[in-house]
Amino acid sequence: MNTQKSVAASAFLALALSSCMSVAHPTDPGVRHAGTDGGPPPSLPGLKADELVFFQDGLTRFLAVEVVSGGANNGLGPRFNSNQCASCHIQPFVGGSSPSVNPLPAVASAAGATNKVPWFIVANGPIREARFVSSNGVPDGGVHNLFVITHRSDAGRCSLAQPDFLPAGNGLSGQGGNPNIIFRIPTPMLGAGLIEAIPDSTILANQKADADAKAKLGVAGHPNAHLSGNVNRSANDGTITRFGWKAQNKSLLMFAGEAYNVEMGISNELFPQERDETASCQGGNVTPNDTLNFPPAGGNTPATAVLSDIEAFANFMRMLAPPVPAAPTASATKGEALFKSVGCALCHTAMLSTGAGIASGSATSPSAALSNQSVALYSDLLVHHMGTGLADGITQGSAGPDEFRSAPLWGVGQRVFFLHDGRTSNLVQAIEEHASHGSEANQVIRKFNSLSERDQQNLINFLRSL
Repeated sequence: MNTQKSVAASAFLALALSSCMSVAHPTDPGVRHAGTDGGPPPSLPGLKADELVFFQDGLTRFLAVEVVSGGANNGLGPRFNSNQCASCHIQPFVGGSSPSVNPLPAVASAAGATNKVPWFIVANGPIREARFVSSNGVPDGGVHNLFVITHRSDAGRCSLAQPDFLPAGNGLSGQGGNPNIIFRIPTPMLGAGLIEAIPDSTILANQKADADAKAKLGVAGHPNAHLSGNVNRSANDGTITRFGWKAQNKSLLMFAGEAYNVEMGISNELFPQERDETASCQGGNVTPNDTLNFPPAGGNTPATAVLSDIEAFANFMRMLAPPVPAAPTASATKGEALFKSVGCALCHTAMLSTGAGIASGSATSPSAALSNQSVALYSDLLVHHMGTGLADGITQGSAGPDEFRSAPLWGVGQRVFFLHDGRTSNLVQAIEEHASHGSEANQVIRKFNSLSERDQQNLINFLRSL
């Protein structure tokens, strides 16, 4: 975020707060811990035995640490952000979000590498992906990897330079540094298969619901999709995309394929070309690095072994159970009613439903675990204008420079970092950051700030119970 945007956002927030009926000071009770924290990731209730086999296979691959060459791997690099899916998705267990202890400093020097740890990667801060707003005077928006395989013991003669992320800012918040760099933190994948299984028609019907209340509070929102009869293009078949901070990815398979290539530098059948094709940095691997594994004729190859890694990753994420909320308290119950009355639920829709017959592993037999399910995700899966304070200057699909998906709030009680760039670990600050010039949430935040301190605390307690 550049300095001018930060000053404008701060001034707008101060004005909004000064106009409220009262100035309250609720506190964030902090990360809600449960007995399952750090344990094995739970699978969706109702999975069949064959589905569980593929879930476990996907988990095993999600945990695998990649190297450049040698061993049973697909070849890390040449440019990468981490060496394992689970390093970014580990809070409160595998498949979740960014952990409280950042694993990336250790990844930077693994296998003898001499990468410098960028200023915005700190031990007690979030895992961050860096995107450049522009390069060489033209819009960019793409991910610029943090690390290179140069000097790793398994990298041969590869010689690549790290990108320059200077000047530095506040390492913990990620604010105040190079204005051309914006950040994204990992999105949790818990319950992601249920989100994937929500029909477009359900999202569109919910968009039209409560029209008068939304208009009164200035809430709009739209799908990150072109629904105007455009010809079919890559990532734009006219259906609604729903994964990622700007709802830019259509499916879990697309999400997995992009992440494998972008975060670990591993090409695959969805993204077949290397992001860096420097010949001396390929580690002797063929491209794409990750493919289907055709079994030998007459062999007894297990069904799971035929899958590519990205298919296995998608299976794992698709069959992950959603977050489990805490038992309701009197305060959280009051907070839930306030969450609705101030207008938070106009974007963070409490419940949507999956389709009647969702296939997973069979084109003819629907998955009982994914079909006809109520999904308590607390999101409308639409993108909304969030104003100058949160704008990142990047357009993805039809999500513009200040537009973001309503982040699903299930599991928010167990998250450490908030907002797309992880600028805060304080849930109260995260709420207040929704207010800035041009934000659809301004009037909602005014209503929140006009609540009594006790009622604000009840609402915060409700969110931490999710």
